[in-house]
Amino acid sequence: MFTQDYKEQPYWWDQTAVSTQEEVELPKKVDVLIIGAGYTGLHAAIQTARGSRNTLVIDAEHAGWGGSTRNGGQVSTSVKPSFFELEKKHGKDMAFAIHSEGKQALQFTGDFIREEGLDCSYNVVGRFHAAHNVAQYEKLARAVEQQVSGLENHAYMIPRTDQRSELGTDVYFGGAIFPKHASVDPAAYHKGLLNTALSAGAVIISYCAAENINRDKNGFSVKTSKGIVLADKVIIATNGYTGSLTPQLQRRVIPIGSYVIATEPVDKELMDQLMPKNRIVSDTRKVVYYYRPSPDRSRIIFGGRVSLRESNPCLSGPKLHKSLSRIFPELTQTRISHSWMGYVAFTFDTLMHIGVKDGLYYAMGYCGAGAGMAGYLGMRIGQQALGLKEGHTAFNEIEFETRPLYTGNPWFLAPSVLFYQIRDRLNI
Repeated sequence: MFTQDYKEQPYWWDQTAVSTQEEVELPKKVDVLIIGAGYTGLHAAIQTARGSRNTLVIDAEHAGWGGSTRNGGQVSTSVKPSFFELEKKHGKDMAFAIHSEGKQALQFTGDFIREEGLDCSYNVVGRFHAAHNVAQYEKLARAVEQQVSGLENHAYMIPRTDQRSELGTDVYFGGAIFPKHASVDPAAYHKGLLNTALSAGAVIISYCAAENINRDKNGFSVKTSKGIVLADKVIIATNGYTGSLTPQLQRRVIPIGSYVIATEPVDKELMDQLMPKNRIVSDTRKVVYYYRPSPDRSRIIFGGRVSLRESNPCLSGPKLHKSLSRIFPELTQTRISHSWMGYVAFTFDTLMHIGVKDGLYYAMGYCGAGAGMAGYLGMRIGQQALGLKEGHTAFNEIEFETRPLYTGNPWFLAPSVLFYQIRDRLNI
């Protein structure tokens, strides 16, 4: 099942070494302190540093240790609820504004990478969103047909009879193509952001955990594992790793482990058969699978949720491989070279959130779509910390919900996953 040189770490780390910065002394006072050195924190830092604010970014692990270098590298418009679902809850204008933010996030990510010259294998390859039953195909077809004016995504349907032109399998019932969705090497993207933030003048300190935040009339005093730092403003950029440091935010995000494997190299002819157009792929299951070729098209990167509770990657890897083999029987004997996991942050309304709570700026809750949205909202929260009008988003207008008795431990996750797994198996 595993190769001899199997690694229990992200495949991306082989291609881009983890960040090793020079030791920097912790400043005593800064204008902006950002907690979390992933996409959100670094994009925020680029804004505040370029806005002439003395900016410090700290992380409990090495910069990028979390979801920013553990994701599948799929960049989309990010917003999960449909326009019509949002219209029922928030009204037509807000539904339009929220979906517009998703379009802007996708556009921003590509523009930023190009304008800053980041070398991170960013390619607009399009997404094949596969229907796992006939009813889901018909639902996708209705959504493609009923696109709202001003929110067109140029999606189109691929019937099952033509499916192999997009994906070399017969397990699906056709699907939708979203041509503007993109792929990226997550760790290379993070490295590019890190270097851009440093060039802008931000100070970044790894292995510097924030332990306590105190607020007074002059700002904030933050105790870290390397000492105390005073800050006028603090931005929380911890997403799926949000913990007891900020209990009011912890109560509003649901940390969920997402598991990923990389296969050993496969023959070019087989890759061309299985994934002929280099698409990123997802499906309509509630417990979704997502996958893609590696940037050099030598391997398949395959992810999803395969256990009811959090698991060890050495245990989740074979389960993911079994699911991969159901889709592509040709890969049954292909071994696993890497298996890893990372936490994503879901929310109770399946929307991302941004704003200020208890005086702390935050952006989080990307619901598995952080490859694009985390950077975009990181940029926006950086603008908000600068007091810029353009930083305001539709997500600022949405209540960041929690539930009674929820403190950050998702006790309800296992029964929920089981329920949706049963529905998926029954093709509901």
